[in-house]
Amino acid sequence: MAEVYDRWHLSHPPAGAEPCTEHSTRTKPVYPGADHLRGKRWQVRYRDPDGKQRKENFERKPQAETRAAQIKNELDRGHYIDRAAGRETFRTLGEAWRTSAIHRERTEGRVERTLRLHLYPTFGNRGVASIKRADVQAWVKAQAARYEPSTIGSHFEVLSTVMRMAVLDGAIRVSPCEGVQLPEKRSKLVIPHPDAVKALIEAAPGRYKALVWLAASSGLRQGELFGLEDQVDAERAVVEASQQLVTPDQGAQYLGPLKTPESYREVPLAPSALAAVEEHMREFPAAGVQLEDRTDPLKPVARTVRLLFTDDSGRPIRRSTWTRLWQRMRTDANALLAATQSTVRVPEKLTLHGLRDFYASCLIKQGENVKTVQVRLGHSKPSITLDKYTGLWPTADDTTAAAIESVLGVTAAAAEDRTAGEIRRILRGLAPVPLPKQCAPVVPSQSGTGHPLPL
Repeated sequence: MAEVYDRWHLSHPPAGAEPCTEHSTRTKPVYPGADHLRGKRWQVRYRDPDGKQRKENFERKPQAETRAAQIKNELDRGHYIDRAAGRETFRTLGEAWRTSAIHRERTEGRVERTLRLHLYPTFGNRGVASIKRADVQAWVKAQAARYEPSTIGSHFEVLSTVMRMAVLDGAIRVSPCEGVQLPEKRSKLVIPHPDAVKALIEAAPGRYKALVWLAASSGLRQGELFGLEDQVDAERAVVEASQQLVTPDQGAQYLGPLKTPESYREVPLAPSALAAVEEHMREFPAAGVQLEDRTDPLKPVARTVRLLFTDDSGRPIRRSTWTRLWQRMRTDANALLAATQSTVRVPEKLTLHGLRDFYASCLIKQGENVKTVQVRLGHSKPSITLDKYTGLWPTADDTTAAAIESVLGVTAAAAEDRTAGEIRRILRGLAPVPLPKQCAPVVPSQSGTGHPLPL
């Protein structure tokens, strides 16, 4: 219920009060109160869905009555909008969400950078209720001139999440992100030629050769590779993904849980990859390093970690270190390919993650189904695998045509049998042809003489 009150005059004047000399009504006199002529005269009072009393002031009574009717309609329909919350800036709401939401540490860093660099410059000082769909669409268009569609999608996801929180908090009724058109995402798969992968392995420094080999032979993610300890089982020829090395933007590296429950998996290893890892373990035995183990977020512990792959100082590999190493490996690999007069080159945009795509393409080429590829890669759903790699599965038009022919058509062998049977039926229906009497019987010749036998 929303009601309109006259702030300047008393609803229940005391006995002996003097009527107001400046204002009156047609039906009864009014009596000035303590706020007479101070601020706006007409006030709408109501209780929001949480039971908190709200007040809004207006210059004229018709304005207050219109607003009271609007509030009553919103409360009755469950569409109440808190105008005060709608005046909160996007920066205030964004920081409230960022600091209260549960993020993985790497995600938290990405969210902070997205807000600070891409959203606050445009929307930070604006009230969330003032941001319209056209404003968001214009921001997307400006982003499209600088970034790839996948990057824009990541930035838009943060904006959309903050606006969705504003809707849930009653600050706005509909998110301005609804109906916004994003640039179409183009396939960005960069799958190297097998010769390029072999050249990368050959060009890798000795300490990292097995790492590149294992990346191409298992499809493990970068963090999973850098976080390997004793998860390689030589007897069963498998590598187990059960933890990852996390390198936050700020602070020390640590061991953390994997991306999703489905990321915990075992991947069979080819004999060559297993041999490369065993050779690496003999040549570069693991040295202990102190790291915090947060694989169980509720029970983090500091322990001595014996990583399979480390840098030249025996420390965990950092992303910045690996980026420099990878650039050098790519250059050296292309030099090796050029020396053999091969036309194959390592793609310029290929990263270590591209070897994961290479692994998936090899499985698909060998006829593995979607479920198998999903499990090996640790995707949470088969649809993720299909969305990313659907173009790699062969169409096999000749196979599908043969499948239909086997059900509805007649095979060549069956047609041949049917034709032969028809010919035999026709021959059986013909009358026998008598031989002429002068025809002599034919007898075989005597072996070795070439003359007929005597009659």
